[in-house]
Amino acid sequence: MQKINHNNLPQHVAITMDGNGRWAKEKGMLRNFGHRNGVSAVKESVEIAAEIGIKYLTLYAFSTENWNRPKKEISALMNLLVSAIKKEVSTLMNNNIRLTTIGDLTELPHIAQKNLNEAKERTKNNTGMNLILALSYSGRWEILNAIKKIIKNKINIEELNDLLFQQYLETKNVPDPELLIRTSGEKRISNFLLWQIAYSELYFTDKLWPDFTKNDFKKAIIDYQRRERRFGLTTNQI
Repeated sequence: MQKINHNNLPQHVAITMDGNGRWAKEKGMLRNFGHRNGVSAVKESVEIAAEIGIKYLTLYAFSTENWNRPKKEISALMNLLVSAIKKEVSTLMNNNIRLTTIGDLTELPHIAQKNLNEAKERTKNNTGMNLILALSYSGRWEILNAIKKIIKNKINIEELNDLLFQQYLETKNVPDPELLIRTSGEKRISNFLLWQIAYSELYFTDKLWPDFTKNDFKKAIIDYQRRERRFGLTTNQI
């Protein structure tokens, strides 16, 4: 913790939580066993992010492509989502954490929508960290959805620019993530926050998600702080 420079923290950290299935397979268990154990890694990351002082934490929990997985796995994931929200909403309240979501929640089972909406309503006035769950979400879906809204609102093409376009995204009131973490050794974006990560620092770790700990999160922050962020400029210009 002493190695972290609290004057150089990313405002927004996004995480692709990958590797639950492989973690379970290594232990001779079904994929759902990995998903259940992945909840502990979620708690660890939320706790350490809030402790460090991260203002926004976005977790890629379920993509639009994940709907193509076996029905039994999807059902188990949805049940896990409902039970985790019920169990943890009091913890969010006690730690002043606000819960929000991005994605097409209408695709989720009614009970999942109900519990999410209740949790968001209960935590909406919390002023600490913003925890954002990406559910039934993909970057391409989000961009296409924004374009449809712009067309529907008959926005003049001469008025359209980066700032206006951002107002039609799911993350319109959220700063772009400075750091994107992906676990499990995979080195790809997987349709996550495609617009928002244009200048994000990418951090890949071989740790499978259920094994991702508070120390791993801190290592990612320290690695981020060692980088020079130039945004197209030269070192001398910074």
